[in-house]
Amino acid sequence: MRVVISFLAGSLFGIGLLISGMTDTTKVQGWLDLFGQWDPTLAFVMAGAILPMLVAWRLTANRRPLIGGRFPQKAAPELDCQLIFGSVLFGMGWGLVGLCPGPALASLGYGGVGGIVFLIAMIVGMVAAPTLGAQLDRPANAA
Repeated sequence: MRVVISFLAGSLFGIGLLISGMTDTTKVQGWLDLFGQWDPTLAFVMAGAILPMLVAWRLTANRRPLIGGRFPQKAAPELDCQLIFGSVLFGMGWGLVGLCPGPALASLGYGGVGGIVFLIAMIVGMVAAPTLGAQLDRPANAA
């Protein structure tokens, strides 16, 4: 049952990405181009994601999921080198390519070679991240 619900939730997420335009790299890059041909339509997508999640966090307080486990607890992120470095890399990749991991996976069916290259680069980054993160967290005098 858990696999079926996960499949349905993932499918709904992918369909939402397609309908909203988040898999269209030119639309995403247009959203990020504040001083050029700025396309504000993704603000509606963002509001359409943030507002229901805000309600969901309120509704899930002191409740348990239907299929077991626990809802994740909101926690303030610890501001460290890994978070800053990861955020910068994510933003650079998103701005240059116009994709982030969710839309990249959703666009694999029609993204052509570019989508596959992005997926390979994303996997390489995910594999390299623990090593790079350990290097960033190591004190300067320990090197």
